[in-house]
Amino acid sequence: MNPVLIDLNIIQIRWYSVLVLAACFVVLYLTQNEAEKFGVQRTFIFNMLFWALIFGIIGARLYYVLFNLEIYLKDPVEILKVWNGGLAIHGGLIFGLITIVLYCKKYKVRLVRMLDFLVVPLLLGQAIGRWGNFFNQEAHGAATTAAYLQRLFIPDFIIKGMTIDGVVYTPSFLYESIVCLIAFIVLLFVRRGKYTKVGTPTAAYLIIYGVLRFFIETSRTDALMIGGFKIAQIVSVIMIIFGLGMIMLITKKGKFEDRYNDKDNDLNIRF
Repeated sequence: MNPVLIDLNIIQIRWYSVLVLAACFVVLYLTQNEAEKFGVQRTFIFNMLFWALIFGIIGARLYYVLFNLEIYLKDPVEILKVWNGGLAIHGGLIFGLITIVLYCKKYKVRLVRMLDFLVVPLLLGQAIGRWGNFFNQEAHGAATTAAYLQRLFIPDFIIKGMTIDGVVYTPSFLYESIVCLIAFIVLLFVRRGKYTKVGTPTAAYLIIYGVLRFFIETSRTDALMIGGFKIAQIVSVIMIIFGLGMIMLITKKGKFEDRYNDKDNDLNIRF
């Protein structure tokens, strides 16, 4: 499996970088389109997500490096080589969320409204970005056999890509990508529901991705650890709890109260 898309000798363009950037552009474009339907300027969304992306990437890298500190202290220059992989999505989500919180606070914008616009495209972005892990031969599960994967109708090129040093590994990246894509499609319909409340897409994202990542981590062999526990599973449980808490608060609202598709619902953005 060649992780390099184009080799110009002086510089290499890697599949990982291309796919992550492609995912970012897709998320930006779809979020802008959705927000624009509710009168939000595309410039506002661009600026918000620009800074969220910058700090999200920094956070994703710091998060990964922090839990692999012994490795990176031996060669600190490796910390800068993000094209080789090593971006922890939970770190990116945390730092990106903090950035969006501060941005919304600055412009007195309702945070959950912006998150509702973002989280559905984010699932599609994650589905795309996971293929970067495939080309880097990372984010895989436990060792398995080619015969077993063939019975699951896994394409041969994926099986070959997940064969590392003669050992075939479970393509966890593929399972996560597929579920994220399905969740994206489902939430597109949920978001268009007549009685869907503000906050429902965000709560659904927290629960869906929390549950997905919790189970994906059970077979991951490269999971980040702390005190014998997989960090991603701890964060996933927290996400699920927050999501369920949001659902409980949302269900207390009246049938016609605070509907997502009410275009006059608290979107007076001064930008």
